[in-house]
Amino acid sequence: MVKHQKKPKDISLKIKETRRLFILSFEIAILNFFSILPVTAATEEPVLSVVHSQENANQWTGISDRLQTIGVKYCVIPLTNVKSAADWGDRRILFLPNVETLTPTQAITLEEWMSKGGRLIASGPVGSLSAPGVRQLLRSLLGGYWGFSLSDTEQIKPATTKIPKWANQTELFGKVRGGVVIPNDMGTQSPAVWNSKDNPAAVVTTERSTFLGWRWGTDTATAAELDNAWLKAAVNHYLTAPPPSSRMKKVAGGSQNCSTTVAAAPRVQGSRGAGGERGNSSPSSSIPVKTVTAPQSRPLPIVKPPSSQEAIDQLEEAVRLDVAANSNVPIDNNEAIALQQELANLIGRVESAHLAVLADAANEGVATSEDKEISSTDTPQSVKKQPTQLASTKLRGLVISKDQALAQVRVIAKNLPQLIAQKNYALARQQWLVAKTTLWQQFPVDQKLAQPEIRAVWLDRGTIVRAGSKAGLAQIFDRLAQTGINTVFFETVNAGYTIYPSQVAKEQNPLIRGWNPLEEAVKLAHERDMELHAWVWTFAAGNQGHNEILNVNPNYPGPVLAAHPDWANYDNLGNMIPLGQTKPFFDPANPEVRQYLLKLYEEIVTRYDVDGVHLDYIRYPFQDPLADRTYGYGKAARAQFQQLTGVDPISISPSQPELWQKWTTFRTEQVDSFVAQASQQLRKKRPNLILSVAVFPLPQQERIQKIQQNWEIWARRGDVDLIVPMTYALDTSRFQRLAQPWIASKQLGATLLVPGIRLLSLPTVGTFDQLQLVRDLPVSGYALFAAENFNNELQKLFSSTQGRVQSPTPTTSEPIPHRQPFQTAAIRYTALQREWKFVLQNQQLQRTPEKISDFNNQAEVLRSALNQLATSPSDSKLIVAIASLSRFQSQFRVLMSQELKSNSYQVKVWENRLVTIERLLRYGERRVQLLPQ
Repeated sequence: MVKHQKKPKDISLKIKETRRLFILSFEIAILNFFSILPVTAATEEPVLSVVHSQENANQWTGISDRLQTIGVKYCVIPLTNVKSAADWGDRRILFLPNVETLTPTQAITLEEWMSKGGRLIASGPVGSLSAPGVRQLLRSLLGGYWGFSLSDTEQIKPATTKIPKWANQTELFGKVRGGVVIPNDMGTQSPAVWNSKDNPAAVVTTERSTFLGWRWGTDTATAAELDNAWLKAAVNHYLTAPPPSSRMKKVAGGSQNCSTTVAAAPRVQGSRGAGGERGNSSPSSSIPVKTVTAPQSRPLPIVKPPSSQEAIDQLEEAVRLDVAANSNVPIDNNEAIALQQELANLIGRVESAHLAVLADAANEGVATSEDKEISSTDTPQSVKKQPTQLASTKLRGLVISKDQALAQVRVIAKNLPQLIAQKNYALARQQWLVAKTTLWQQFPVDQKLAQPEIRAVWLDRGTIVRAGSKAGLAQIFDRLAQTGINTVFFETVNAGYTIYPSQVAKEQNPLIRGWNPLEEAVKLAHERDMELHAWVWTFAAGNQGHNEILNVNPNYPGPVLAAHPDWANYDNLGNMIPLGQTKPFFDPANPEVRQYLLKLYEEIVTRYDVDGVHLDYIRYPFQDPLADRTYGYGKAARAQFQQLTGVDPISISPSQPELWQKWTTFRTEQVDSFVAQASQQLRKKRPNLILSVAVFPLPQQERIQKIQQNWEIWARRGDVDLIVPMTYALDTSRFQRLAQPWIASKQLGATLLVPGIRLLSLPTVGTFDQLQLVRDLPVSGYALFAAENFNNELQKLFSSTQGRVQSPTPTTSEPIPHRQPFQTAAIRYTALQREWKFVLQNQQLQRTPEKISDFNNQAEVLRSALNQLATSPSDSKLIVAIASLSRFQSQFRVLMSQELKSNSYQVKVWENRLVTIERLLRYGERRVQLLPQ
């Protein structure tokens, strides 16, 4: 999660408090240093915290047996309770036995806890199933990372290099079944290595961490004696030889709320929690954790592949740029460049937003750019007074203007490289956060600045159910309309239930009683000049989370699969719901499934005047072929593939590349062909229908391997109008890194791309920042997830910046790009001309009168062509408009050569907006061809 940004005063106070705590801790440590006892000695309280998680729950008997044999007093921290650095406890040493999944928050707080003097011991493939950003952070904390498992038991032996004295003991070496640990280059030692080719590391250690390359506490990995020897040695090392920078027995600021388990205390079996789930009780002396004892011959548990939500979180973490105040972790060259680039981009977004406001305000009192050429002499009075009325910010008690704020931020940006070169990393991060906060406060969030664009929102089932009636739903549509939302993805089919009474589906959602939300929603949207698109789950057939709400069996597969079990899909272990996930899926290869879904969608588009259909879950569940977790083995799929190849797919694996590729292609084509079939049949019923898809922005090949979703081909074929990638991120830099590859893609044909923005936990001004980025990139709009997170602050923000000036039911409205692309293109180009006019009038572009005249002439030719096309579309006018735009684009960078040096961001924004106009024309061309003549 992104932490709330602290004001400069708060940062200063925190620095002082940290220094005070450090000095106090140092003095206490000096007084107590000589009283530190070995781990086996009797002490008054635990010296070690042990982390309990879902992943080591069935190993807990072995872990606790070994801890009690050692005689160490320890306490237990449930991983699910860790939300802050304090939650890791105040004990000096933390033990992570075989914990493979940490959240981003937990990893960041662990770094903070260790920076305060905490020492870490870990074992097994620590964090190996965490998001990429988490794994990267853990590498620096542990001094290395789990590389791969060994196929057989191997001998670990002392390294030939210099071994730390504490690790040079005979009892530390023996036979183990574990994995290779890859050490970092700097500050890491490998005291133990595997007795195999090249002697790879089995243990790595640093000043503040020790990483054991096997699953500690499991008899299938090694004997208890060797496990105990390593833990005793590491604990005694960190207790008796603390580094000079942190001579303390406890970690300052850590929580004392850690359940204590005394070595001699008997173990008591815990009971099930109220919900009947295992492993919900916390381990302690009074209420011990429930242990699940499995037969020793069983293999270690298969770890779950990611769910949809976890996959989205992992996408975000893969592109993380977290900046934690007071963290003095070194900033490498790549991160330094990223920090500077993000500041430069944020400055550009702030200036771009202000330019849109100023240009619009300047236009109100003078002739429009359609009626008057761009001039270098006219300066309307409305412009002269406007800058002082725009955003200002408070910084250290002073109110400063936008220009002052930008000047301060540019100084910070200029000084960042020097601070990093001086290794003053904490101050560099503090300054960067101050700059970001200052810039965010400069956005003109009380000014209307948006041009015609797709403003979509997912209106989720939960919000519909809570509305409870037409009157309640009307209030939601009033709010959305007032904020300028023009497209609603209305959740119509969810977990196998319809939101309306259907003659095709088995059952309407039981939470809807006495009314038809879809029927009412269509009327409410159209009364407010909004579009209503039916959002449907495609191949996901049920939902355990929804079962809980309905108080039915958690494993209920949904009403459709309950009636037609032969339609189900399965994983390679025979599970309808993949291990660790929550949704059963249909088999896309089953003809009856396809017929049912198409009939259901045809019912929706013929009975209700919906403007579009929005396909969700148009894929297979998440898989990990390399870990032998695969999916797609429905009855129909297996029979069809066997008929094609002579091989039952359940018998093949990724180790057979040719067959495996055929199997992957077969499954992918089931999804591809269904999208094509749905597009063809639904457009026959409703030629004007807009078809959109919610998709994952994973790299294409990875996406095909994991979920068999090849949406590029749907776009190129023209099967869909809108691609909506779930580019969800908690800050703008991550959002840009997720969205940019697809926005720049040349593989989408004439299909429009609409990035998704997740509102959950996103700061209000952070939402605006992501919207401004969208407006600066070559896209035609955005989609917000979801209506349930549309709070009052966002309501105010959207109403001010893009909302309707009059009532929720105006007589005129802006065109919607996917419905009126030519009109949208003309209006957006007019806005561009206003910006060029403004900067010329204010002499921000230094040009000769001849060059200004040439610019005006070329711009006017394009304006005329776009306006004629918008007024009366025809093939010939479209050809002229496309040709005019192409000529203008080819000359634009030459015309802007001087500005490219001084304000490259704004020139790139203008180029992007010209690309948006080009894409709207191409999309409009395809839409016209699709409609009956």
